[in-house]
Amino acid sequence: MFNDIGPLELVTLVVLAVLVFGPDKLPKMIQDVTRTIRKIREFSESAKADIRDELGPEFKDFDFEDLNPKTFLRKQLDNDDLGLKEIRNGFDLKKEMAEVADAVHGRESESSTPSLPSSSSPSSSSGGAVDMTKKPEKPEPDDRPPFDADAT
Repeated sequence: MFNDIGPLELVTLVVLAVLVFGPDKLPKMIQDVTRTIRKIREFSESAKADIRDELGPEFKDFDFEDLNPKTFLRKQLDNDDLGLKEIRNGFDLKKEMAEVADAVHGRESESSTPSLPSSSSPSSSSGGAVDMTKKPEKPEPDDRPPFDADAT
């Protein structure tokens, strides 16, 4: 339960508890806290037993830790009835992303992917690659932006 508390943090908590409650009341406080935790655990176990009894004999192997999404997914991925391992092994996200990046940047990817159809675009002389860079338009010297009376 307290696996991530280091020794320095534990000493700090003990010193703080002694300062707040005093050395006289600290043993009684520890007993009260442990008694409360024990009662909460007993209540939790009795509630779990009641739920198991109500579910019936077909759920006798039911484990409440299975309701944790991580545990559920781990169990389902280990159970290969659906062929999930084959799907997971057949999908290479890094390769797919590299192919998309190569297509966007106009580079030839390692695998032979079908090239984009070259239409009558100005970049058709570059081997079917599409130039995705936006070229800034040069304003003519006589053109002024329109006057907007509401903006002023």
